[in-house]
Amino acid sequence: MRIVFMGTPQYSVMTLAALFGAGHDIAAVFAQPDKPIGRKQILTPPATKVFAEKNNIPVYQPVTLRDGTALEILKEINPDIIVVVAYGKILPKEILDLPTYGCINGHASLLPKLRGASPIQWAIVTGEKQTGVSVMQMDEGMDTGDILSSVTVDILSEDNSDTLFKKLAYVTADLICKTVTDIGNGEVTRFKQDETKATYAPIIKKEMAHIDFQEDAEVIFNGVRGFFPWPVAFCFFGNKRLKIISAQITNSKSGNPGEVVESGKKLVIACGNGTSIELLKVQPEGGKVMSAVDFMRGNPIPVGTVLS
Repeated sequence: MRIVFMGTPQYSVMTLAALFGAGHDIAAVFAQPDKPIGRKQILTPPATKVFAEKNNIPVYQPVTLRDGTALEILKEINPDIIVVVAYGKILPKEILDLPTYGCINGHASLLPKLRGASPIQWAIVTGEKQTGVSVMQMDEGMDTGDILSSVTVDILSEDNSDTLFKKLAYVTADLICKTVTDIGNGEVTRFKQDETKATYAPIIKKEMAHIDFQEDAEVIFNGVRGFFPWPVAFCFFGNKRLKIISAQITNSKSGNPGEVVESGKKLVIACGNGTSIELLKVQPEGGKVMSAVDFMRGNPIPVGTVLS
């Protein structure tokens, strides 16, 4: 099948590589423009562009899809289908309607749950025990199209957003490849989404990761996992930010929310509803990631100290 692939980050590369390896004609890759990365702001190409150029696939990086330029390029390419995985742009109707089989999207949730920009992170933050991947026929709504296929994936207690991204990238690649084949063979069954069950996963902002110790320890634990590796959950020790890389729920002495109830051999903080959480790995402001025990060796934290 003649495919135009639209995707930008490393997450997308798994699907692009799978389609390419399956022998499909990848006529072009559309990706976001190169962006400055890091402290030195080095202009860096997106991961899909790097893969495409290595495999002699034409790459397009339009700033907008709404000025008609991208539409004319796509008309000339004349794809059978457009496959979208984490592209980062909304496709206008004239592009959605262009290919023979329309446009399909691999979305990292069990739609209609967690529509929107950050479904993987929010699945963990909101305490879901399962998530998955849905391949949908794209329409003009935000992740509202008919479901063509889906796979369920368990969320383990040791999962964070980083590990779940990696799992779902493989699942997305396999499911997209199978669905594209089924579409070509006329073997796809479409299902309407149940709008009464729709939830949303908004764009994540740094301030969302600020820990509120008034919350139950489980809520905080989910936030630590869901906000890693970005923006990383944090609190304040004195007037300095302390990032929480990993933690675990524990049964310890009760205290006021935010109060240190164990220190020295372990760092345990009281949370809401009589619960508590042990901080395992932390990163002090301007410092490196280290165990909480190592952090306390250079920064004594007496029992009774309150983290805000």
